[in-house]
Amino acid sequence: MLIAMIIGAVIGGALMGLPGVLLGGVLGFAGAQMLAMTLLKGALGTIRAQFLDSTFAVMGALCKADGQVTRDEIRVAEDLFAKLRLNDEQKAQARASFNRGKADDFDLDGEVAAFRKVARGQRALHQMFLQVQIAAIAADGKVSNAEHDMLMRVARALGLSEMEIRQLEAMLSGGGPGRASGDGMGSKAGIDPKEQLEQAYTVLGVDSSATDGEVKKAYRRQMSQNHPDKLAAKGMPESMRDMAEQKTREIGAAYERIREARGLS
Repeated sequence: MLIAMIIGAVIGGALMGLPGVLLGGVLGFAGAQMLAMTLLKGALGTIRAQFLDSTFAVMGALCKADGQVTRDEIRVAEDLFAKLRLNDEQKAQARASFNRGKADDFDLDGEVAAFRKVARGQRALHQMFLQVQIAAIAADGKVSNAEHDMLMRVARALGLSEMEIRQLEAMLSGGGPGRASGDGMGSKAGIDPKEQLEQAYTVLGVDSSATDGEVKKAYRRQMSQNHPDKLAAKGMPESMRDMAEQKTREIGAAYERIREARGLS
């Protein structure tokens, strides 16, 4: 921006004197701003397109990991079309990507690398990408060893830390994000209360030995990183906002469970 202002001022000064310096500086700044916004819009468009394409391609590979794609897994993919409010053209592209991922010669590592490249450094986007995959493979109520191993392979290819991997594990053992009704983690039937509490700590990314202050700080950090508006600004398709909001509800439910267990007001 500063360089553009200086160049504009110099050119304006050479042509119009002192008034040209001021006018050239303003025009240089405005032009640089417009260029930056255009480049940003183009970059976000690229991320969103790659996000959707890779989401369904990897989903196809994960659903095929155990040798067959179940009707429940296909239903989840179709439901996702509706949740994302995809138009007919986008649905056709999503189905094509899903089928591409099911192919025997599908390059899983290459696909993940392509997504990681365009979503460089956006950890929250990586986690959202994996959240969609968890919902798909947990659709039939179980996660096979082959599906689990492939999901972990994808997670590590995205560069997730061991703590983030454990957070994924917590989602898997809880039946996947968005599968609970109502208040999130507290509604997942069949899970021992002690196990629910352990999962809550894992969701926030802290140990049970963390202080109250550390738990609160972790909660705020998770809520900030996963805020739908922030994710959208980083390239998450706007149609995935509902899923992002679901994740923040689960983070909130985890925090409330810990507060209740600790007797905090």
